[in-house]
Formats: sequence, structure tokens, C-alpha cells
Amino acid sequence: MRNAPDRAIFTVVRHETGWAVEHDGEFSDASPDKEVAKAAANKRARAAQDAGKPCLVRIVGEHGFFNAA
Repeated sequence: MRNAPDRAIFTVVRHETGWAVEHDGEFSDASPDKEVAKAAANKRARAAQDAGKPCLVRIVGEHGFFNAA
């Protein structure tokens, strides 16, 4: 079995009164609008990818599943 490379994972999650991007336990790009947070996550992922780092963008709750708080 081949080892997958470490990926940078950017997750759009509910945060305080809106949405934010979580990466390595830190929150950034907070916004009341989910679409703005998604765009910020994609921008960060593109920068990571351009720097040669594999990455993934996850959106919590996009398919109706929410993390119990």
C-alpha cells in the first residue's frame, strides 16, 4: 500500500456568529456568509497547491451532516 502524502486540509466550519476556515487548529477568514468562507478556503488551498503542497477543502454540513457541538 502506498503512503499518501501529507495534505493541507482547509475546513469551512461554523464559528461564532458565522463561518470560518480552520487549518491546523487555527481559524481565519471569518465571515457571516458561508460562500465567502468557502472562497477564502479555496484561495488558501490554491496557494498551498501552487507551493507544491497537496491540499483538500472540506465544508462541514455541506451534505446535511453536522458535527455535534
